[in-house]
Amino acid sequence: MNPDLSIAFIGGGNMATALATGLADNICPAGNLHVVDPNAAVQDAWRQRGATAAAAPDAALRACKIWLYAVKPQQMREVVAATRSWLQPDTLIISVAAGIRAGTLADWLGEPGAPWQNLVRCMPNTPALVGAGVSGLIALPGVDAAGRALAESLLASVGQVVWVADDAGLDAVTALSGSGPAYVFLFIESLIAGGVAVGLTPDQARQLALGTLAGATKLAEQAAEPPSVLRERVTSKGGTTYAALQVFEQANLRDTVQQAMQAAAQRSRELADEFGQ
Repeated sequence: MNPDLSIAFIGGGNMATALATGLADNICPAGNLHVVDPNAAVQDAWRQRGATAAAAPDAALRACKIWLYAVKPQQMREVVAATRSWLQPDTLIISVAAGIRAGTLADWLGEPGAPWQNLVRCMPNTPALVGAGVSGLIALPGVDAAGRALAESLLASVGQVVWVADDAGLDAVTALSGSGPAYVFLFIESLIAGGVAVGLTPDQARQLALGTLAGATKLAEQAAEPPSVLRERVTSKGGTTYAALQVFEQANLRDTVQQAMQAAAQRSRELADEFGQ
C-alpha cells in the first residue's frame, strides 16, 4: 500500500465504487480517495467508506496523482472542461468511459496542438463489480513505466488486466469481454429455459446451469489443452452431447457469435465517431 498515493474518481457510480472497494486500504488508504459526483447519496456512500467527496470539481483534485474518469460518454466533454484547470504536469488520467477514444480525450484535456499524453484508456466489464472483471488497457506515449504499473494495479484490484496496442484493440476488447457478459447471461437464460422445457424446476435448472458454466470455465482455465480438445472429450459419436452439438452446428453457432462480435466492434467505432465530434 502506498500512503502517499491519492486518487480522484470523477463520477462515483457502480464501476468507480467497485474500483474503490478494491483499492481502499490495499493500493492506498481509503482517506486518500476523493470522489466528484453531483449525487448526494453517492457522496454519502463514499464518505462512509472513509473517502472524501464533493458535488463539483474542487481544489482537492490538484493533490491527486491519478484522476479516473467514470462518467457517461455523453457527459465526458463537459466534465473534462470542468476539471482540466486542476490538472498538474504529472497527473495520470485513466478513463473508463466507453466510446471516447484516447486521442479524443487527450485533445480535450490538452492545449491546442499539445494533447495530454499521460493518459490510459481502459475497458472494464461488469464482473468487476464482484472482483472478477477483465479490463483491456491502452496507454498513450506519455505514460511511463511507473504510470502503466499504477494503472495496471488499479484495474487489477477488480480482476484481470490485458494491455492492447490502440483504440482499435479496445474496440475488439469491447466486442469480447466488454459486451461478453451479456452473451454469457443470454446463454445462461437459454440453459435455464431449456432445462425447464425438459422437465426441471426453474430452481433446479438455474442451479445446474450456473454450476455447469462455472465448472466448465474453471476446467478450461486450468487445463493445458484448448477448449476444442475438452469439448471432444465429452462428445461421444452418437451420444447425447453429440446430438446437442449437431443442433448448434446446424444453427451455425460459431458464425453467429463472430457476427455478433463484429457488430459490437463496429458499433464501438461508430460511437467513438459520434462522441468525438
